Amino acid sequence: MTAPDAPLTLTDIEALARAAHADQRDKAGRPYAEHLAAVAEGVRARGGSDEQIAAAWLHDAVEDDALPERWLAGAALPQQVKDMVLAVTKRDGEELAAYARRILTTPGALLVKEADLAHNADPARLAVLEPTTRTRLTEKYAQVRALLGLTAPQPPAQQRD
Repeated sequence: MTAPDAPLTLTDIEALARAAHADQRDKAGRPYAEHLAAVAEGVRARGGSDEQIAAAWLHDAVEDDALPERWLAGAALPQQVKDMVLAVTKRDGEELAAYARRILTTPGALLVKEADLAHNADPARLAVLEPTTRTRLTEKYAQVRALLGLTAPQPPAQQRD
């Protein structure tokens, strides 16, 4: 672990996020840390910076009350990481359009949200949900992707002989 005033490393941030969400499960009953790891890996695979990877690990911490916003404000993190986490934090009663605008106007946040949506909308992950929930979430994720200007993932091109 780093000294109290030293910036948190990615290893520190991962450990904090895993500990903060340790008792949480996703809608399919899986340990929530699996989602955090998938989003962080999705950001990394998309060429994200260390700051974006850090934000990916923390992207649901405030929204899910795993870590209080005051913790984030005082954490030894670059301001850009804090800004991205707050940008992707959905607020109670907030319209999706306002949420999307905040993401789009916060440097680095779009890539974090793109990786989050990609994992949330993974067909294998959605397949285990009750049909009504699956349909509702699929529609919600598509709406957010459209508001963010993200095109739907395309299947690989067919090989021609």
